[in-house]
Amino acid sequence: MKNIYLDYAATTPLSEKAFEAMKPYFSDMFGNANSQHSFGRDGAKAVSEARQTIAQCIGAKASEIYFTSCGTEADNWAVKGVCAQLKDKGRHVVTSVIEHPAIYTTCKQLEKFGYEVTYLPVNEEGFVSPSDLDKAIREDTVLVSIMFANNEIGTIQPIRELCEVAHNHGVLFHTDAVQATGAIKYDVKELGVDLLSMSAHKFYGPKGMGALYVRNGMRIEKLLTGGEQERAHRGGTTNTAGAVGMATALKDAVDHIDENAKYVGGLRDRFVNQVLDKIDEIYYNGAKDSSKRLYNNANFSFRYIEGESILFSLDLAGICASSGSACSSGSLEPSRTLLSIGVPIGTAHGSIRFTFGKDNTVEDVDYTVEQLVATVEKLRAMSPLYKKK
Repeated sequence: MKNIYLDYAATTPLSEKAFEAMKPYFSDMFGNANSQHSFGRDGAKAVSEARQTIAQCIGAKASEIYFTSCGTEADNWAVKGVCAQLKDKGRHVVTSVIEHPAIYTTCKQLEKFGYEVTYLPVNEEGFVSPSDLDKAIREDTVLVSIMFANNEIGTIQPIRELCEVAHNHGVLFHTDAVQATGAIKYDVKELGVDLLSMSAHKFYGPKGMGALYVRNGMRIEKLLTGGEQERAHRGGTTNTAGAVGMATALKDAVDHIDENAKYVGGLRDRFVNQVLDKIDEIYYNGAKDSSKRLYNNANFSFRYIEGESILFSLDLAGICASSGSACSSGSLEPSRTLLSIGVPIGTAHGSIRFTFGKDNTVEDVDYTVEQLVATVEKLRAMSPLYKKK
């Protein structure tokens, strides 16, 4: 039976390069990077080099990179850390309605503690309007957090322009770049962002490893206390192997970013064109301009049928896809992102996200299209709502 993985936005396999680089730090060089002996110094040196590598990949300085356990922790730290640091200035945050749960739920939590949050709308392709942001910022706004690229529909936000709007008001700007890092070329200084979140397992690095970029000169409150690790900014034993693996994977992704974009983007375009040609009554969700969309992302809503039924049928055919964000896959609620871009609630329930990776092939694409067409036809034939033209 086929075994085709099309859920690279949820996670990626650990690259061989990253795996090999990590191995010594699980065994021979296992020392705590904060210990003051030779084993510890070996670990500290590896972490320092990893920090420098990651910084170079995004145009930052090593002193601006702080390791975390994941992208969710980095997001939480950015939002809560800024709010705690600037609590005397104000208690208002601006974000968007399509943020990842790591930001959206964090903002909902802040509301319980007396903060006000403005959730900016998006248009039918998922873009935040800079003019809407300009109108939303107030005297007591302490932070704007807008994701770089959406995890469900792949839309890439105009981060530089949005950041300029925030800075014109003297407000800090954070971006969740978990989906963008390793897939989009960027320089944090050119973007102008003050804080940026990353997650290693989205670019063929290890799970359980992330990082937060914090522009030099900024101060944010700690999220995790208890130790002097990460230059006294984050307590907790340093994950030396994770840092090494993350740095190795990110450098490899950045070094081959054009090559991967061309190959994987070609697969995605082949898939999208065939699906649009062979299946009627569907929505192609997200940015229509491929230059403003993650090159591996294709999100479709199929009218008159349930997405879970499509996924189950594809899984039986050996194809792994997703009904949306892996972080909310247990929810029976329709996608907040899809509802926000105007997809009707019934149709939103029939949505599937296909995300491609460098290990996929043309044969994978064609087989998936074949199975998808057959699945949709079979399920619609059982649907009392669908009337074939």
